[in-house]
Amino acid sequence: MRRIAAVLLGLMFCVAAHAHVQPGDTPPDALGTTQDGRAVTVSSLHGKVVVVSFWATWCGYCMKEMPVLANLQSLATQRGLPLQVVTVNYREDRRVFVNAVRALRPRLPGLLMTWDRDGALGRPYGSDKGIPVMVMLRRDGTVAHVHVGYGEDMLDTLVGEINELLAGTAATSAAGNAGGSL
Repeated sequence: MRRIAAVLLGLMFCVAAHAHVQPGDTPPDALGTTQDGRAVTVSSLHGKVVVVSFWATWCGYCMKEMPVLANLQSLATQRGLPLQVVTVNYREDRRVFVNAVRALRPRLPGLLMTWDRDGALGRPYGSDKGIPVMVMLRRDGTVAHVHVGYGEDMLDTLVGEINELLAGTAATSAAGNAGGSL
């Protein structure tokens, strides 16, 4: 009987070690480093709705998604909305990441682009199973939504979820700012 209990306990630890973040969870704090080596964390972005997208230059869907995210970031910035899009380069060589940022930055302004050297940062989000992975965080840093994959048919849903999160931030804002949407 004890042996069975020990095996079950061991299995529970294995499953827990491979569980991915779910809505309501507090995600890991690290979101990678920028091209210039600055660490980006979830806690440093508290107070904003955060959209995190794991991508790579070889991922066609990722490269289709990035201009859409840049447009959302630009629109939010123009409207003064508390949104930050963080795109995390997944498991590519640092040289590839730096060159990609240099090439993409002029076309994708406003995106906070970071690097996940070995995939460890993306693993809790399920990026080891495939990318792109998009995670939306509430203003308090907890997970609101997790999306795996990308398709243009998802756009209305994604914008709706972001608008709901922005409306929620306006309702809880200490300054009482009027709500806004994308």
